[in-house]
Amino acid sequence: MELRHVALPAPRPVRLSRFTGRLALALAVLCLTLLAGLAVASRAGADTVVPLTTAAPAGNPVLVTSVNRSPKGFRLTAARVLATASADPRVRVQLRKYPGALAYEYTKGIPVWQVSWFSAGRKQRELIQVYVDDRTASVTQVWTGFQVAWTMARGYPGAFGRRSNALYVWLPLCLLFIAPFLPLRGWGRGRGRVRLTLLHLDLLMLLGFSVSLALFNNADIGLSVPFVYPFLIYLLVRMLLLAFGRGVPREPLRVHVPTSWLFTAVVFLIGLRIGLNVMNSNVVDVGYAGVIGADKLIHGHLLYGLWPHDNAYGDTYAPFTYFAYVPFRLIFGWSGLWDALPAAHAAAIAFDLLTVGELYLLGRRLRGNQLGVLLMYAWVAYPFTLFTLSSNANDALVSAMVVLALLVVSSAPGRGAAAALAGLTKFAPFALVPLFLRGTGRRPTERAAAIYIVVFGLVVFAALQPVLLNGDLDYFWHDSVVYQASRVTPFSIWGLWGGLGLVHALLEAAVVGLAGLLAFVPERRGPVEVAALAAAVLIALQLTANYWLYPYILWFFPLVMVALFAGHPEGRLGSCRGVVPGPEALPAIAPVAEPA
Repeated sequence: MELRHVALPAPRPVRLSRFTGRLALALAVLCLTLLAGLAVASRAGADTVVPLTTAAPAGNPVLVTSVNRSPKGFRLTAARVLATASADPRVRVQLRKYPGALAYEYTKGIPVWQVSWFSAGRKQRELIQVYVDDRTASVTQVWTGFQVAWTMARGYPGAFGRRSNALYVWLPLCLLFIAPFLPLRGWGRGRGRVRLTLLHLDLLMLLGFSVSLALFNNADIGLSVPFVYPFLIYLLVRMLLLAFGRGVPREPLRVHVPTSWLFTAVVFLIGLRIGLNVMNSNVVDVGYAGVIGADKLIHGHLLYGLWPHDNAYGDTYAPFTYFAYVPFRLIFGWSGLWDALPAAHAAAIAFDLLTVGELYLLGRRLRGNQLGVLLMYAWVAYPFTLFTLSSNANDALVSAMVVLALLVVSSAPGRGAAAALAGLTKFAPFALVPLFLRGTGRRPTERAAAIYIVVFGLVVFAALQPVLLNGDLDYFWHDSVVYQASRVTPFSIWGLWGGLGLVHALLEAAVVGLAGLLAFVPERRGPVEVAALAAAVLIALQLTANYWLYPYILWFFPLVMVALFAGHPEGRLGSCRGVVPGPEALPAIAPVAEPA
């Protein structure tokens, strides 16, 4: 299937002067440094909770009813544990805020005690949670606020990403991500000079999420959450401007590493990523949920509702997510327990490799082999894709379906099916349905629009068959759709701060309007513009989401890379080894200028 060549008028390029580019880059680095310093200072001076141990107790809490008798296998009594926990200075500060709080003591697997204080009244809410070591009679962890209910917010090492969080892994990946675009030849002879462009700032903004992740891993949720939004807002504005012909690069993309070297690095990094995934024994909820859902599909059980207690909220995803795990459940099996789950590991690796392959095909069709290799390299070198893979999350499946839709964007039935599958993963990509209905060019014919709608509807209907045939619609609606739309979490400013209901509602309405508007403007567009517009819609959606985590970056990251790299004009820059078209490449698709 070939992408249509759209003849477009010459754009009005916007080029940063050398001074402006350097100033922008310096400001970006300065901001990142200040944010990191602010985080360290806040952490050092805060009177909030600092855990003394860095692991979550594995046992389930068991209420102790006899306060003066030691439970079997324990040395301390509940009364002694309560006195120890109450004497902790951090706990005393919290108890002064809640003088009427009620305390309960639990065992949580030998040798851990848990003391929890609840609010008084009919609807009790856990206010403070303390862990005490039975062997040493010492407090090991104290948690308050949203970190009581959300263990994900406690910064336990390895809870997400495992070894990918190590600085000896993360920092080299950050350097590798930007290295091909840094002209360092001649530095040893004193002639080196980096010509900074807007692309360098774009890449730094993509890496800027690392600051927030570092705070998240340090349990500084009050800082990590708001620090996500400046980078999301920058990328949203950048993608919209690119789609409307603003900030379009004037010169071809300068890549200072030979394509063969990039391909070798891709192969090496893929091997490294798979190795780290296999070494990681953890599987986050989404991976476990995928295996459970696949097992239910295989045995004809209700897909939604009646889930195991250790993953009671796993039925929150759209049906295609569970379908995607079926082959891996059949091949690798499942013990029925939350164990090493090789099926989840294999699925995460497959989703990642599928996205890599699709990016190569897309780049090859747009500009030839060099762009395909460069897009692959950007994916495997970007540290957040490794973070997601090491977490065994399913977000690379969303990426794969979105890239697939872009790959078949010139085919009405193809993009209709791909748009449906993308939305049937985690619902959010359904916001792209109007955009892909429009496709490329000026506007689709009535026949093309009808085909798109019919194919889209058929794919959705087919995916919902396990729900419809088993009478599972009520569970599906409440456990998935309603739950996803209504849950309040500390992983967005809307849940973390509160009191922003009106602003949140207005922004949600604006995102809906943006998703519909971009189906009509700009009037003419090619695949590069569609990539930028799709990235903008997904980023805008994440800005208003109640729940946000770092794997969600993968939803828009490949689209951003396509827009940034393929938005450069074609050409050869001699020794700079720029991305140039191969003999099989299609003609360049020029960025669209805003109509006068």
